[in-house]
Amino acid sequence: MRHKRAKTYKKLMALYSTSFGFRQPYQVLVDSEICATVTKQKIDLPKQLAMVLQGQVKPMITQCCIHELYLQGKEMQPAVDLAKEFERRKCNHREPIPANECLASVIGETNKHRYVVASQLQPLRAKLRTVPGVPLVHIKQTVLVLEPPSDVTLQQKLRDEQSSLSTPTTADADLVSSAPSTTADADTPRTRKKGPKAPNSLSMKKKVVKAPPAPKARPRQEGGQRQESGKKRKRDEDEGGDGQEGGEGGRKRRRKRKGAGGADDGVQATADEE
Repeated sequence: MRHKRAKTYKKLMALYSTSFGFRQPYQVLVDSEICATVTKQKIDLPKQLAMVLQGQVKPMITQCCIHELYLQGKEMQPAVDLAKEFERRKCNHREPIPANECLASVIGETNKHRYVVASQLQPLRAKLRTVPGVPLVHIKQTVLVLEPPSDVTLQQKLRDEQSSLSTPTTADADLVSSAPSTTADADTPRTRKKGPKAPNSLSMKKKVVKAPPAPKARPRQEGGQRQESGKKRKRDEDEGGDGQEGGEGGRKRRRKRKGAGGADDGVQATADEE
């Protein structure tokens, strides 16, 4: 598929998704004619549908369409086998009816189940164009084609957009109800309250923050007095020691002198001490 065509199909499916609530996987209703055409041309229908619709697909078929294939004889056996691979959609018809009538009854007037219809029947597609929000797919030569939205679909889209813009949501209604009435405010004159005003912060002088006082240094005299008292104490201790030696009970100590006398000096020293 070409890039330009794929981009167009993506925009179309985005329109159906935003305006009509289509979601993946897309439910695709297939009729008997397109099953017969696909088997003759050897086209992989599920793969082509996924490429055209730009998303995951779920092919579906009704019992009336399968019965119509059975009536065409044994030549349609490959188409019958292909139809049996798809999911069966209950149409609630006790007796089989033609495929175009069956699919039209399943779609209804509003397509509330959000089906995509893949059909080769021209009368069925013309009838479904009158129903808003029905994507139509058919085979043109050997290519699967997604038709542009019909006029009814575009008109329904515009009506939905206008109604969503005109009608307020619940949140908007709550805001309108809670808002005060403007007419009452316009009638009553506004009175300005009088009273003392706060001073202008720009004209006020900034507060000066004082630094904490520095700790006072100790005077040097105190250190000198301590030194003098220490010297005095040492002097007193020295004088007390000398008085003890000079007293009556004190003993004089003499140092031993080593001289030329040798042993005599030592003996004399010991005798003096005794």
